[in-house]
Amino acid sequence: MTWEQRISAALAERRAADAFRVRGAVENGAGRFLTRDRKRFCNFSSNDYLGLSQHPQIVRAWQQGAERYGVGSGGSGHVSGYTTAHQALEEQLADWLGYPRALLFISGFAANQAVIAALMGKDDRILADRLSHASLLEAASLSPAQLRRFAHNDAGQLQTLLAKPCDGQQLVVTEGVFSMDGDSAPLAQLHAGAARQNAWLLVDDAHGIGVVGEEGRGSAYQQNVKPELLVVTFGKGFGVSGAAVLCSEPAADYLLQFARHLIYSTSMPPAQAVALSASLAVIRSDDGASRRARLAEHIRRFRRGLAGLPFRSTDSHSAIQPIVVGDNGRALGLAQGLRERGMWVTAIRPPTVPPGTARLRLTLTAAHEADDIDTLMEALHVASQ
Repeated sequence: MTWEQRISAALAERRAADAFRVRGAVENGAGRFLTRDRKRFCNFSSNDYLGLSQHPQIVRAWQQGAERYGVGSGGSGHVSGYTTAHQALEEQLADWLGYPRALLFISGFAANQAVIAALMGKDDRILADRLSHASLLEAASLSPAQLRRFAHNDAGQLQTLLAKPCDGQQLVVTEGVFSMDGDSAPLAQLHAGAARQNAWLLVDDAHGIGVVGEEGRGSAYQQNVKPELLVVTFGKGFGVSGAAVLCSEPAADYLLQFARHLIYSTSMPPAQAVALSASLAVIRSDDGASRRARLAEHIRRFRRGLAGLPFRSTDSHSAIQPIVVGDNGRALGLAQGLRERGMWVTAIRPPTVPPGTARLRLTLTAAHEADDIDTLMEALHVASQ
């Protein structure tokens, strides 16, 4: 088989399964409305949960950062790319979340890959929730460590796996709020189980940070848990992009020596770090609290409406509200029907989610109005007939 034949066969298989992914350029993809081909849609596919991507205070902070530092960092943080703006943001994050250190990464994907690649050796074992993000599972699969997956949020099965003999160290991996189901991990049970076997817990709280807990401190803080490794990302609640790993002093120094994604990547622009500091200030302010309250009310409103519809949902009380329909074609048809009614909704299909669980992944944000939720529910009611 030639390269061309291999590629053609893989693409044909995706198309036949109604699983072929396409991208479409939009004029604006965050916020309450999305514009594509000069048509405006109410946006139910954005991860900008607090509506901060267009917050004037944060936009102006990025502009001021660019005026001071320029638009790029100029290199890796180990060479010349670590500025006082990066340092200030790391210190603010560590203080906010109660950790000795924070290390910035260019993305959440890079942070997860870097931590697992740097820490795990051939005698070690990774125990990952089966529904963990692709960045975590791919890093675990590529590492020399043994990978064992436990049933979703099943602390009992995790404990059984942890008790099996292991020559090296064990790392438990999970998300705080799961990106496709929107439900939350039982972090207290997972952490206690890990501690009994001297294992560490890594929590990717991409969808919880900024959104849940006091001052938006996230899932772990909300559950009174302090995982040894906490990954927070800035493309959701913060409304920007990038990520950070929160950890101990020795772990931070270790990652600075051995995390190749950190060592050999150009650091985020200093202007971005300035914007993230501004975003953190908003998240911790009364404005941030008001936005979280508004989002929580939207979630309650949506779930009340969904209870009267013949759709399968998940146990999600987060901004992520999936409607599981099973069949790929039906998910695509529902998404298209909603777009025809002026709502931008995305169908998520395997392999992103398990086979037979194709869904509409609806996301609610503080930028929405109550009328937006009601209009969405009316459209779902029509689609269910």
